[in-house]
Amino acid sequence: MGYADRDYHRAGPQKPPSRFAGIPVVKWLLVSNIIIFLIDVIYRPEMPKGQVGEGYIPSGIGKAGVFSVETALMGGQVWRLISFQFLHSNFMHLAMNMWALFVFGPFLERWWRSKAFLYYYLLCGIGGAALYSLLVFVPGILPDALVGQRLLGASAGVFGVLVGVAVLAPQAQIRLLFPPIAMKMRTFALIFLGLEVFLLLSNSSNAGGSAGHLGGALVGYLFMKVGPLRTMLLKLASSKGVSVKIVKKPKAESKFRPKSELSGAESSQVDRILDKINNEGLQSLTDGERDLLRRAAGK
Repeated sequence: MGYADRDYHRAGPQKPPSRFAGIPVVKWLLVSNIIIFLIDVIYRPEMPKGQVGEGYIPSGIGKAGVFSVETALMGGQVWRLISFQFLHSNFMHLAMNMWALFVFGPFLERWWRSKAFLYYYLLCGIGGAALYSLLVFVPGILPDALVGQRLLGASAGVFGVLVGVAVLAPQAQIRLLFPPIAMKMRTFALIFLGLEVFLLLSNSSNAGGSAGHLGGALVGYLFMKVGPLRTMLLKLASSKGVSVKIVKKPKAESKFRPKSELSGAESSQVDRILDKINNEGLQSLTDGERDLLRRAAGK
């Protein structure tokens, strides 16, 4: 038995990887949304009496971040296309979005890779604001009271994630907590999309939000299904931008640095010897092989 094969030489049980291993974007989206929500809640002005639960009165950060056609598009405050995605009206609004991102986000981030997934998520959110803005100018779609509505929340990006997973794994089974039933991922996504279409066409109190959800889902579907759009997003994520590279002149090799004494034929044997050590242990080497490794290391 080789030394490396003995029980006491083997590594102990490995700690299972974290759920967030390899998905830094989902992790930091969760963290940033929660932190921004807490800051917003702490500094919100007091709700006037008789209006508790009736709308969203933002703090300073909320006022600067929510999306509306008047401020973001007509007022040129384009940062609101991104900032509104990190604001939430109440705890339940935040909890539902973050739970969906926690459940479905890791699968899609690993498929896209992190940087492309971040662009995908944010573009789906922008798509939600874009569809809402488009419907504002179409008479009869949104109730007059919602034409000047402020949009906030991660829902548009989350709906893009939901659709992305449904496109990639339509037959995957998911189990709901309530009602406690299992269904295919495609069925799950279609139920939610159908509900949002109904809420939009019925002029519900959150028809503007439903427009945002559908806009995010539509953008997500296009990126998943249209090859040129998917390629464009991947190229955007792989680009490193303009950078300056400083090339240093290589230093002259020190005369005290040990040099290999191997010939070309001997060098080709090193990999074979290393494989032998890995398979049979160090004690399996012959004296000649040990000497060859010592010379390869410059000793």
